[in-house]
Amino acid sequence: MDIDFATGTQGASGDCGVWDPEHDDTLVCVDVHQETHDVKSFTFASPHGKRFDFEGGQYFLFDFPVGSDPEPRCYSISSSPHRSTAVSVTVKRVANGRVSNWLHDNLARGMTVGAQGPLGRFIRPRAVSSKLLLLSGGSGITPVMSILRDLADCCEPADIVFMHAARTPLDLIFRDELNCLAARMKGLRLHFLPETVFGEPSWPGLTGRITPEFLALAVPDIADRTVMCCGPTPFMAAARSISSALGVPAGHYIEESFDAAVIDEPELPAEEAAAVRVWQVEFQKQGRKIEVASGQTVLSSAKKAGIRLPSSCSNGVCGTCKSKLVSGSVDMNHNGGIRQREIDAGMFLPCCSRPLSDLVVDR
Repeated sequence: MDIDFATGTQGASGDCGVWDPEHDDTLVCVDVHQETHDVKSFTFASPHGKRFDFEGGQYFLFDFPVGSDPEPRCYSISSSPHRSTAVSVTVKRVANGRVSNWLHDNLARGMTVGAQGPLGRFIRPRAVSSKLLLLSGGSGITPVMSILRDLADCCEPADIVFMHAARTPLDLIFRDELNCLAARMKGLRLHFLPETVFGEPSWPGLTGRITPEFLALAVPDIADRTVMCCGPTPFMAAARSISSALGVPAGHYIEESFDAAVIDEPELPAEEAAAVRVWQVEFQKQGRKIEVASGQTVLSSAKKAGIRLPSSCSNGVCGTCKSKLVSGSVDMNHNGGIRQREIDAGMFLPCCSRPLSDLVVDR
């Protein structure tokens, strides 16, 4: 298959295979679409016409040419897995956001970007109840929209409640498409919850934030559903607490986030702490040296010392913190956020790596 970058269409020269996450690392933008006043969808294809094999809810790690060094960012795929010749991500412009503003102002059809993926485990479970509550806040709608589009495209019977919260009716991403899907999919019930009616005073529904009373009224059988949630951290904290209070089993609540916070590691007992080795870790470009105990990750110690490192998931999934290890060795237990060929080239993930010697890091 050949991509015509001028039109974003594909030629008929035959199947060029499937995108290989271990070797393919470049995407070309074939379309930019304005979703709301401050949200755009960017669609990418393989420059070699390869198909994508991913599941609804997964994401890509991109390297965007924002400055002298590429800026890594994770963005969830919003398109359907059944439309495998391209992937779309949907990005909200954030005030003072370095990457989101660059994307909105600069990324255009025909431009290429570095990419790694698909990644992530925010995937619809097949082994549990087929009754779903897809719960999203703001731009957190993107992975659950991919899941819904997947179900719509495969015509799979499902019992789905889709609840989306936003600041105002004008901020409801995919509003028109969701209304169309709700009219076509017999098993889909749709709830929109804007905080205020700004921009649409005649809004016919409820407004406010999610509460136990609202969810119990809107989804009376919530305890029988698998809840998949994505949104801002406070939104997900509220959703998690409410779902638990309304009887959703812990194993039936699944959430996605790219939280840059570092999870503190537990303190060791005194006798074990005495036996811990402390290593020197130098961050070359920043001219900083810190001490990292053998049981601590490089990222957690760096953050506590005020070292600036890009990070997102903090558990070896997203690859945002990927760095060059100039010297030394580490014990790295990643979850798919780095390719073997990158490891062979001396790259590592500080978030899930514990030093085995003194280190020099190209950061």
